[in-house]
Amino acid sequence: MSPLPETVPFFSQWETPDMTMAVLADGAEVALRRDPLWRGSGAETLEEYAVWAANICGMACLKMILASRGEIVPTIELARRCTGYGGYVVNEGSIRGLIYAPFVSFVKEVFGLRAEVMTNVATADIPAILERQRFFIASVSSSIRWPEREPPSKGGHLVLVTATSDKGFRFHNPSGHTSATQANAVLAPADFDRFFGNRGIAVAI
Repeated sequence: MSPLPETVPFFSQWETPDMTMAVLADGAEVALRRDPLWRGSGAETLEEYAVWAANICGMACLKMILASRGEIVPTIELARRCTGYGGYVVNEGSIRGLIYAPFVSFVKEVFGLRAEVMTNVATADIPAILERQRFFIASVSSSIRWPEREPPSKGGHLVLVTATSDKGFRFHNPSGHTSATQANAVLAPADFDRFFGNRGIAVAI
């Protein structure tokens, strides 16, 4: 795999990155109330952070993209602004999203990013996408953190694919549970395919 032209910073969707196992064990709204760094998310209250943080893998990917060009924007601030464009729909405490098309409008208008919703994407298509665009936000099973396991389904969680080769895909996983499964995780294309939901968002900076 060829080296990246620049370092892509990693950010977890939790402010304390090593809280993934606690989130899985206790549930996000319980575990994340113990996150001592929650204020860094841009949330106005601990309650807001605990409710939102499990739903912002896409905002963590966006935060990483923006950070690659020197802009650091808190994840829940991004989520709040994206909601204004329809990227999330909030009803009585439930959160639906990320909704791709409004997200594309949001990042174009607010940050000047060129983004494109992509569906029916074969895993073999991803290298060509990254030849045209800098990043691919891929919909995968959240169990991609355990590549030795078979996922119960494909899609539902977002990771940031930053580089590809015949030998593997390199990506940042906002809910990885170890350093190896968070920043610059690498999976062979056949393994990535087991988790990939065949859709995502290509982003150019």
